Amino acid sequence: MMLKQSALACVTVLTALTLGSLPLVAQTPTTTEGTPTTERRLDRSVLIDLNRAKNLARQAAERANGGLGFYRAESSMHGPAAQSPYVDNGNGTWTFTFRGTMPGETIPSYESVVTVSTEGNVTMDYNGPVRASTP
Repeated sequence: MMLKQSALACVTVLTALTLGSLPLVAQTPTTTEGTPTTERRLDRSVLIDLNRAKNLARQAAERANGGLGFYRAESSMHGPAAQSPYVDNGNGTWTFTFRGTMPGETIPSYESVVTVSTEGNVTMDYNGPVRASTP
């Protein structure tokens, strides 16, 4: 019985070591939602900056709307940065336009428009009720 347990432990450790040594490949998004006819390829450094900007924009909206106890940004602000609702302004800034809800609700009641620079400067352009049409 002890021999079986030792053998099982060895197999478990070897499996973990084998899996841990396999190369990992990240998926690189190449298109963004909202622009189905335009394919954007973003290099790694741009994706890192864009992801940071997305997180800063979401965090600014969370603070402006009372924190996570009162506000949740839409799911696209938690996923891959290239699939978040943003516009590259061409000047080192991105503008994110997204909606949010109160926890437990499904219909968005908040809309936020946040511009973030590659340096991490954040400007809240709009934060209020969902508008009928977003500019």
